[in-house]
Amino acid sequence: MEQTLSIIKPDGVRRKLIGKIIARLEEHFLIEEIKLISLTKEKAEGFYFEHREKPFFRDLVNYMMSKKVVLMVLSGEDAISQYRELLGSTDPLLAKKATLRREFGLSIRENTLHGSDSISAAKREIEYFFG
Repeated sequence: MEQTLSIIKPDGVRRKLIGKIIARLEEHFLIEEIKLISLTKEKAEGFYFEHREKPFFRDLVNYMMSKKVVLMVLSGEDAISQYRELLGSTDPLLAKKATLRREFGLSIRENTLHGSDSISAAKREIEYFFG
């Protein structure tokens, strides 16, 4: 069994999509841990540290602090790649039909969900939020 981190981002929380998203996730994964939190500036900056030099960094941090987020540890066989496939493209307009971002995403920034992109990222991100 493999683990991955999932985040329902502020736009998903604001639009009351938590239940719909969790129902879809439970069709494919076991939700091992879940919590609803408000990200501090320090926590958001730390999570997106690798993007700190990019022009969108400040807007991304502000967006992630704009509303609570739902953090989940998902597990399943080949969970990382399976979840990435279910998520779809970062740009909801380019995402395949039946993917979560195509169904729920609004834009590249407000694409509703985050998912770890590798085993090392999943371990780091889960540790970052769940200790």
